Amino acid sequence: MTLSRLAVSCGGTSGHFNPGLSIARELKARGGTPVLLLGGKHAEKQAQTAAEYGIPSVRIAAMPLTKNPLKLPLFFKSLFSGAAKTKAVYREYGCQALLCMGSFASFPPAVAARMCRFPLFLHDGNAKIGRANRMLGRWAKALALSFPVADVSRCRCPAVLTGMPLRPEIVNGVLDKADAVAEINRRWNAGFSPDRPLLLVFGGSLGARTINTKVRIPADLPGAHEIQVVRLVGPGNLEKIRPLYADSPAKELILESCGEMNLLYSAADLVICRSGGSTVSELAVYGKYAYLIPFPFAADGHQDDNARWLAAAGGASVIADADCSEAKFASLLREWLPRRDEFAERGKQSRRLAQPNAAAQVLNLIENILSVSQTRPK
Repeated sequence: MTLSRLAVSCGGTSGHFNPGLSIARELKARGGTPVLLLGGKHAEKQAQTAAEYGIPSVRIAAMPLTKNPLKLPLFFKSLFSGAAKTKAVYREYGCQALLCMGSFASFPPAVAARMCRFPLFLHDGNAKIGRANRMLGRWAKALALSFPVADVSRCRCPAVLTGMPLRPEIVNGVLDKADAVAEINRRWNAGFSPDRPLLLVFGGSLGARTINTKVRIPADLPGAHEIQVVRLVGPGNLEKIRPLYADSPAKELILESCGEMNLLYSAADLVICRSGGSTVSELAVYGKYAYLIPFPFAADGHQDDNARWLAAAGGASVIADADCSEAKFASLLREWLPRRDEFAERGKQSRRLAQPNAAAQVLNLIENILSVSQTRPK
């Protein structure tokens, strides 16, 4: 059978929403009709983003699972009201299946699928299976994995490695350095040269204080005046961070965020960043060497697992957040700058891990399983 109508539950953080939106965009490009089910505090903004791509969405009530007995009534009220609304969405859009991208926002749609005996599929965006997927696995047809995971036995359904679904703009946006630098100069009047080393520094979508404040270019570093730096410091942080680098010997471009990450990855010779699932997958697509600093409070330490996945291919080094200091980064830059060509070759090794067609592979997995289920004798 052809998969043409799919509900995608991808509320929660951007780590759940962005891959879900990428899958929905791929289905729409195939001529299908996706609908996003969104819960959590970012749902309104996420709905606006989905609408920009012509993807319909419905807001579903959802609350995190709680151990507080006083809050359990509110949790179950939210759970079943969200499930009831989801059942109506399934009927309205004629959905053939539900895909949950993890997070607490998946519970109401998954409960609705269970009540309706509706095909449920899961996707996990990290190198360690998340709590929601571990709980929902017993009801699912399959779990699509972004990375090989050591704890796959904790999910009670078949697991298939598909890769992390990335935005088409990332997958199809690889440029040579000269073209990328030229576009950066056009957009931000950066005055960069493609012949000089360029360092890309960023935290998560909200920025990271450690990375924003500790990655300095030492004035006594040989070649410091040749370095060019792009920093993404997160919304609301620009005016606090910019003065910290006013006397930097390097040429600095400091931005809150950037919607055209393909330009920055293409231009970069070295990346210093966190290790979210999408970030490490993007680094693999672009083959860029990175110093990865896992977010120390990520659930179950999953960013550490993500970082080790890229480092195992030779494309990264992992640094604990607690070990980050100006002196540490100064030492790393002294190691990198005279050996840029060597580090560039190391970065290219991670390309063998890249799964640029992950969104299509997730849809193919769902379609194939639905086809087998449809043709199997009852």
